[in-house]
Amino acid sequence: MEAKKWESKIKSMCKKSGITAADYVPVIQTLASILEKRDSVLAEFEAGGANAVITYTNKGGKSNPVKNPLVVIWDDLNKSALAYWRELGLTPSSYRKLSGEGPSKGKASGLAAALQSLED
Repeated sequence: MEAKKWESKIKSMCKKSGITAADYVPVIQTLASILEKRDSVLAEFEAGGANAVITYTNKGGKSNPVKNPLVVIWDDLNKSALAYWRELGLTPSSYRKLSGEGPSKGKASGLAAALQSLED
């Protein structure tokens, strides 16, 4: 997905979480850029056969199995993106820390509603 589409999606998520996206434009743009690069690396990995392990031949001519560098890059980009998601309060744990409550789960059903009414 392109960075602009990611920006729009992130802003939408911020709005749903009650976060003012306008206050975090540089953070959102950086996260969108990271996610665009991550998507690009994933597409390249899949186009190349999606092999997690490849054979690397060193200067001495010896071949060894190694983790595909694209998997390493993809993982690093995911970790970077996760840090930004947390900064924006868009992971369940970071949202809970910022708001003091978990993401809304909708209307409680049956037993959960009855137990909740006893607490109130």
